[in-house]
Amino acid sequence: AVFPFVKFPGVDVLLGPEMRSTGEVMGIDSDFGRAYAKAQIQAGSSLPTRGTVLVSVKEADRDRVSDALRELAESGSSLLATPGTAAHLSRAGVSVETVPKVGRGHPDVVQRIEAGDVDLVMNTVGSDPVSVRDSYSMRRAAIHRGVPYFTTVAAIRAAVGGIRALRTASIGVRSLQEIHGRP
Repeated sequence: AVFPFVKFPGVDVLLGPEMRSTGEVMGIDSDFGRAYAKAQIQAGSSLPTRGTVLVSVKEADRDRVSDALRELAESGSSLLATPGTAAHLSRAGVSVETVPKVGRGHPDVVQRIEAGDVDLVMNTVGSDPVSVRDSYSMRRAAIHRGVPYFTTVAAIRAAVGGIRALRTASIGVRSLQEIHGRP
């Protein structure tokens, strides 16, 4: 689904039941990572194959994304993370730099995004109003800078698979006839 958040100033990118997409894109391939990368490209949110990834995930999700984030770090991406996420990743042996949450130090997560220091944002949020409010400005900054962002564990894992696919091989183009073995 394609959501035009950049056209709606002040709208949060966390998806709720009232959200409506303005279009859909599809990526087809024999490998899920390549298919996902193709879909992201067509949605106008190409996955960066290198650079700096800002990560802030709620406690319940940290174990579920650690392996994916380790893969990014081991393949050359730099990881920035908010204190709780950074501590968890460090304990798991993942190289990470700690960056303060919004308004809790300088430069904080939003300032790093606005400065152009961040190429990808991965942010899952708890259901409490404070967590949603605190991460809102981070998601809006990503939209304004054109930085791809992911807000669910499934999307984070898919993005890492897409990045892996882009790093290891050309994603290529095939016709539907080629895919289905028809002339």
